[in-house]
Amino acid sequence: MKQAFKRILRIVFSVIIIVISIWYATKDIDFHELKRIILEANYLWALFSIPIILLSHWIRARRWKTMLEPALKVKSPSTWNLFSAVMIGYAFNCVLPRGGEFVRPFVYARREKVSFTSTFATIIVERVIDVITLLLLFAFVFFFLSSQIVHVIGEIDINKVLTVVGLFLFVVIVSFYPPVFRFLIYKLLKPISNKLYDKVSLLFDKFLRGFAVIKSPGDYLKLILESIAIWFCYTVPMYLIFYSFSFQNDFNLGFSDALLLIVISGIGVTIAPSPGAIGVYHVLIQNAMVLFYGLAKEEALAYATLTHAINYFIQLIVGGLFFFRENLKGIPIKEEDLIDNIQTNNNSNL
Repeated sequence: MKQAFKRILRIVFSVIIIVISIWYATKDIDFHELKRIILEANYLWALFSIPIILLSHWIRARRWKTMLEPALKVKSPSTWNLFSAVMIGYAFNCVLPRGGEFVRPFVYARREKVSFTSTFATIIVERVIDVITLLLLFAFVFFFLSSQIVHVIGEIDINKVLTVVGLFLFVVIVSFYPPVFRFLIYKLLKPISNKLYDKVSLLFDKFLRGFAVIKSPGDYLKLILESIAIWFCYTVPMYLIFYSFSFQNDFNLGFSDALLLIVISGIGVTIAPSPGAIGVYHVLIQNAMVLFYGLAKEEALAYATLTHAINYFIQLIVGGLFFFRENLKGIPIKEEDLIDNIQTNNNSNL
């Protein structure tokens, strides 16, 4: 009952965020003008962006492979299976905020019969790398457009900064000095129950293996290149869709402008509590384009809607196809069922 209430609360909160965001994005919109802009757009450029979007997800699967090889001590995990799990995770994110972060490692661990705990730990490492990359990109565009960025994003939330710093420190400490956590586990759990201590200690060992890539400097260059390639492929579709609305001619928008928008959208996707960042993405991109480039709100919203829709439906459709490919009829949706499946999977890998 408690879990059901929490799920209902999350859904209600997400719906409220979506409704407020959409209202804010459309409150001063001329819908006849918006309809005209959308109907007159050149969708051929949007079609050109689809293979590049899929390529970005494939490269993400390749980067995940780089992380998993030292974590699971296996040579050349199947990129196809990794890509399948990535797309299913994205599809779940389109329906359940952050749901894909748990589903993705579950899907891969289930197919390959490897430790869920170690696989899930690589997702944490991946998120830290993404945040670092996003911050570096932000620093790059901020160097050239500092005053405009302050207007678009507003004041920096110190709590979010501290959260990112805390996550980064956690990864560093766990990776390079695990005795700290072993000591805490020993002191806190050993006096209570030897069985509980042994179980948590074993899970920690599996979890720690997921951070193995951090202690593999030989993989750093590969991770850097793969991360750059991912964000480059994220940026190209944003640039191509400028041509759908002739923004490159009317407002002189170029690749650097697309890079700025991808940074802003990356922030939106990171903080958005709504499925697929619906609403939050639209508000951020719309306001950025109005404030930076002087676009009409209708033009900016049409661009935000098209760029979001392409990514959203690619993730939903391709992820859905892979969902059936994996034969995941019994995938755990409830948190308690997911935990049971995780424990079963871990026990099978002892």
